[in-house]
Amino acid sequence: MAKDAVLVAAVDLAREAAVEAADDASVVGEHLSATVVEDRLVTHLFQCTMPGYRGWVWSVTLARAPRQKQATVCEAHLVPADDALLAPAWVPWADRVRPGDLEPSMVLPYIHGDARLVQGFEATGDEDEDRVANWELGLGRARVLSQDGRVDVADRWYRGSHGPTAASAIASTSPCSTCAFFIPLTGSMRLRFGACANEWSPDDGRVVSVDHGCGAHSETDVERGATQWPDADPVFENEVAVPVDLTPEPEPEPVSEPEAEAPAAEAVEPEPVKPEPVAAEAAVEEPMPEQEEGEEPQAD
Repeated sequence: MAKDAVLVAAVDLAREAAVEAADDASVVGEHLSATVVEDRLVTHLFQCTMPGYRGWVWSVTLARAPRQKQATVCEAHLVPADDALLAPAWVPWADRVRPGDLEPSMVLPYIHGDARLVQGFEATGDEDEDRVANWELGLGRARVLSQDGRVDVADRWYRGSHGPTAASAIASTSPCSTCAFFIPLTGSMRLRFGACANEWSPDDGRVVSVDHGCGAHSETDVERGATQWPDADPVFENEVAVPVDLTPEPEPEPVSEPEAEAPAAEAVEPEPVKPEPVAAEAAVEEPMPEQEEGEEPQAD
């Protein structure tokens, strides 16, 4: 394809178009190349100095009419180059979510034509699926697991951490199928899986395979080893006497609050004591001696 000298030389016109598209002359860098697209159609590329747009370029396409010597601008815009820093390809949210990403506040979208499911009225021959009679009464499910869906579930469970390849299953001496806490599932899954009902097991409340195992098996028993505690009668060394001071500590004196001083009583002069009169002693008559009969009274 012949090189158009008029369009290739119109670098200044292309730069003006790039500056007008960028609305800032400082983000338009040096001229990189001029590529002939078709006859009388050339694209000029300018470096982009805008922060965050490493590898991007300003592309300006020029054209001219036949037998014309003047170039015109067709388009100008920012495009990524081969080594440009690009965002990852957009993936819809329904396709981006993965198992384990669902949180209590999230709701998965309805999947039309899910290969794992079939219509409920189409399932009539498997014991895992609702009967047509239940569907007619309004008791059935709109969709149920298909045969491919059950196979996919069984394979995923069997290969997971609750299958025979788990570390606890390898270390266990007995499988879950012989454990009293193993509750088999109903339907076609009965021969391969069940639920663990042992609260001491790390798989409590989870679906496990029949050949899974753990250390909480109902029939597991181990020999009791010797105790690692010291003997029942310990030996005390009393050779070293430790002095103990048994002197009781003095009790602290109670702290009494200072009493308020009583006001000084006024001086009172003592009254003079009057002498009491001495009472005259009463005369006491001595009793007369008794006279015997026949005797005369004697004179005093």
